[in-house]
Amino acid sequence: MKRRRLTKAAPAVLLASVAALALFMSIRVHPVQAFDARSGPIHIVKDCSAFTSINFPYCTITFSSLAQIPPGVVGKPAAGSLVVYDQPANNFAGMLDSNVVLYVGVGDWAAGRCTLNPDGNTGLCTFSDGVGQLAGFTARVNVTYVPTAANPYLFAWNGTYSFNSLSPK
Repeated sequence: MKRRRLTKAAPAVLLASVAALALFMSIRVHPVQAFDARSGPIHIVKDCSAFTSINFPYCTITFSSLAQIPPGVVGKPAAGSLVVYDQPANNFAGMLDSNVVLYVGVGDWAAGRCTLNPDGNTGLCTFSDGVGQLAGFTARVNVTYVPTAANPYLFAWNGTYSFNSLSPK
């Protein structure tokens, strides 16, 4: 008698198994790399009061919409994110044109280039890659001079960023 019950139950179990398998196979599986890519708008404000230093021209990030680029403390280059310029005197027709490092900390930085128009009030910065928490970082930001009565050294970066998946080497 038990044998008959199992035989009658077998088609129902088989049907349920096929339905579960069909449901499982219909779910789209995304590769892990697809979840690694992040992108969106970016907004940064930097204080360039220390830019006048010939040996170490830099600006301190005072606001960032991106968690991987935390704000720093003006006057304390070891505390927070900086933009370091390696060619501040490199100019053409009064334009600033320099390689830059977006420095977050030891082992966390991105490489880029910034060019400002001769008026010094507008420009463009691009970043092509980074290491550490900025690995795969790319960005294109418009530079705008945004002084306030309290601080005449402020510049804003507004644009887009992405973190691209890195293929293993």
